Amino acid sequence: MNSNWMQVVLAAFFEVGWVIGLKHADSFPAWIGTIIAILISFYILIKSSEKLPVGTVYAVFVGLGTAGTVLADTLLFSEAMSFGKASLMGLLLAGVIGLKLVTNETEKKGAE
Repeated sequence: MNSNWMQVVLAAFFEVGWVIGLKHADSFPAWIGTIIAILISFYILIKSSEKLPVGTVYAVFVGLGTAGTVLADTLLFSEAMSFGKASLMGLLLAGVIGLKLVTNETEKKGAE
């Protein structure tokens, strides 16, 4: 995995943080942390989109963020994990991995 794709993974990590923050922030410092996570997440996403196809980047970003948020809800906030939810997360991750595998980093026209 090259550095551009690692940026997408890092952006998704910060996405999980700000999504959790939107639900659970209950103080000024928590809201500041949420806002910082939003800014970092989208900055990294935009930078990675300069070198990779934007549609694939966004799909991978959202898919990883969704799976990460569900997993964080389960591990941190005791949200129930059903077989159906776990199966659909696996399918989502398989699609994200598949998109990454079939996308050539140089597909984006004009990328240097």
